[in-house]
Parts: sequence; C-alpha cells; structure tokens
Amino acid sequence: MHLASLDDWARTHHGIVSLHASGLSRSSWYRAIAAGSLIQVHPFVARLPGTATSPEQRIIAGVLAVGDGALASHRSAARLWGVPRTDDDPVDIITTRSGTESRLDGVVVHRPSDRLHLIPQRRSNIPCTNIVRTLVDLGAVDPTGVEDAVGHALATDLANLGALHATVMAHSRRGRSGVGPLRAAIEAWSIDGRPADSILEIAMHRLVERYRLPPVEFHPIIDGREVDFRVIGTPVLLECDGWIFHGRDRVGFERDRDRDGDLISTGWVVVRFSYRAVTTRPGRTAERIREAVDRWSSTPSPDAE
Repeated sequence: MHLASLDDWARTHHGIVSLHASGLSRSSWYRAIAAGSLIQVHPFVARLPGTATSPEQRIIAGVLAVGDGALASHRSAARLWGVPRTDDDPVDIITTRSGTESRLDGVVVHRPSDRLHLIPQRRSNIPCTNIVRTLVDLGAVDPTGVEDAVGHALATDLANLGALHATVMAHSRRGRSGVGPLRAAIEAWSIDGRPADSILEIAMHRLVERYRLPPVEFHPIIDGREVDFRVIGTPVLLECDGWIFHGRDRVGFERDRDRDGDLISTGWVVVRFSYRAVTTRPGRTAERIREAVDRWSSTPSPDAE
C-alpha cells in the first residue's frame, strides 16, 4: 500500500493505520513518521495527520498495537456497545497470546485465564468482546458501572436477564473477579427474584415501592395470559407500554389492545402506562394507580371464589 492509498484504509479505521496493514517496509514506515506523513501512536501504529482524535481511535490503535487476535474489552468494549463511558477511560485490550510487548501508553493489556465467551465481535469496525463477556469483565475493573451497563444492554435488546444469569453461572468460580458485580446488577434488574422483560417493568416496580402503593404481584397468569403487574386483592392490572422500551412493534401493540379487550370483558381493569409517564411523571402515575385502586378495590376480582 502506497502512502497515497492510506486515506481509504484509514477512513474505515478511525484514522489509524498499522505497519502490517500499510504494506510499507519498516524503512518506509520510519521515513513516513519522520516526514510527518504519519503520526506515531504506538510502535508500528500511527494516525493520519488531520484526523480527529476520539476514544474509538485510541481503542483501535490499542487493538492493532497488541496484535493478532486482540480484542477491545472491559471499559473499551462497553463503550463500543454503546454504554455511556467517560472519554478518559484507559483502553482495555484482551489477548490470549503470551508476550512481553513494550508498555503501551494508556493501554491496559489483559491476559485472562478465563477464556469463555471470547468470541470476536465488531462494533464501529473494531474487534471486541461480546456483550455478556464485556459485562463480566467490566465488573472486574469498574464494579459500580455494571448496573447501568446492564440497564443499557436490556434497554437496547443486546441481552436479556436470562442470558446474563446464564453468564454468571458459566463464569462463576473461586477468584473470578467481575462475577459479583454482575450478579448484583442482575438482582437490581429483577423483580421478586424473577427477571423483568424490560427496564420499563423495573421502573414501574420501583415507582410502586417509592410511592408506597398497594403491593403488586409481578407477571401473574390471568385467564391464561401473563400480565405485567396485578394489584394484589383487586381486579386492577398494570401494564407497561412502549414499542421500543418494552420490546413492542406495531403488531405487538395491536395484539396488546386485543388482549386488553379480552381481560376487560371478563371483569378485569387494565391500566396502561407509557415509558414517559413512568419515568418522567412518576408522581402523576402513582396518583393514577392509587385512584384506580381506590375506585375498584371493593369490586371482587373475576377469579375470586
């Protein structure tokens, strides 16, 4: 690859090029560095002048510097999966190769004995660990960040709590750091020990507790159908609504309305709340729930004997 051809390659790699990818000889590489045609980031990894620096640029530079098979991991992989992270995070790289490479500025190289789930993925055209491995590893370096990361994974349908629980079981062993914070995050995103389908259900459950509303049952089976919440001792059912945040599309939206009609026809009272109502107007939402309970609490539930 000639210097004139580097632009095309670097454009899809965040402005970064390696000696190996460039096809240059070492002498040509050194001449390009000396001439300012390339700006060295790590040994044999450089960026093109004029390219904007970014966390993603630092991450791919670290991956290329560590070499074949290296993956962005831990905090870096979390960022690539869309988890909000600070721009000054160090670059985390996992490699299964032994080596004694020189210390890389701003890069933490991990050589784990636990190699489970090290299946390469690509995010922003950067090889990285998959989401479940990322969440375990994140707990090893930033335990307090795991709960929010799990919330992001659930909200964006990257993973569900069942998959995360299976991940904890698979990685649990004496001395495996990161499992504890992920287990705690799973508990935080569960209701009565059962995994929620969405962050909206979690938000609703927390709202019920925060405003000391009457106790609810999570995911009861009513007339052969699973509903989100039932206010215990009443015919009032609380359903969490939202196409994106509750995994609904237009077909699911219409199906929910048909189900509501079936429940109402048999005597249940279905009250639906949107993501916005639960998260941005919790006080008003709590008031509506209390009003519904007060209105219908004296009415026997359809399943009452």
